[in-house]
Amino acid sequence: MRKVLIIDDENRTRSLIAKMIDSFGYDIQTIPEGENVQSGIKAIQKYNPDIVFLDIQMPDGTGFDVIRSIEDKNFQVIFITAHEEFAIKAIKFSALDYLLKPVDSSELRSALDKAIEAIEAIEESKSNTQYDALNSNIQPNEKRRLVLKTQESVHVVELDQIIRCEADRNYTSFFLKENKKILVSKTLKEYETLLSSHNFLRVQQSHLINITYVDRYDKKNGGAVVMKDGSEVPLSPAKRDTFFKRLENL
Repeated sequence: MRKVLIIDDENRTRSLIAKMIDSFGYDIQTIPEGENVQSGIKAIQKYNPDIVFLDIQMPDGTGFDVIRSIEDKNFQVIFITAHEEFAIKAIKFSALDYLLKPVDSSELRSALDKAIEAIEAIEESKSNTQYDALNSNIQPNEKRRLVLKTQESVHVVELDQIIRCEADRNYTSFFLKENKKILVSKTLKEYETLLSSHNFLRVQQSHLINITYVDRYDKKNGGAVVMKDGSEVPLSPAKRDTFFKRLENL
């Protein structure tokens, strides 16, 4: 039986999530125990849960403080939050999951299903890698680190290592410095949303580039952006003005 721990400063929220999970009929023990950082840490140490639903804002700190305080993070975490853009972005960069309050039953079930699948698929060390990235991503002045999951590995990549991204149907190829390539089963649109405020620009339907790696623009063959690794990326006419303005503002 899987153990699911629910840490939230509102007793009503803990009880509601527990009732919804119980209604799914899974072989799961729900433990709605932990109303702040300190009691949450003690509950994790006491119950050794498989999955933790963790509120971000609590009276004595944040859910991130809980994560930092647990040495052996051998559980899946799903954050619970009101709409806090910075926190949500840090969670997305770290390839972790979250739910917005008020918690929706279908979204809860989807997040729970993904967590159950990940328990056996991801080794503890790889899970800790995501938490390490999260710890960096929640610091305002730290370099952002993007967690990229493949079928074989979990990679943590600093944004300034990414030269460009290319769509391949529902997959995205990341082209990094030193000729490294990582293929991820997420769409380019998802990464465009995440990276657009970090010097990345979608210059064509299938291409998202790091503006800082642009070498030059060639007018031949309808126009192409040449990157510093020698790769050429087509530039959509609709993106020309935006592209040149972004270059000027570097």
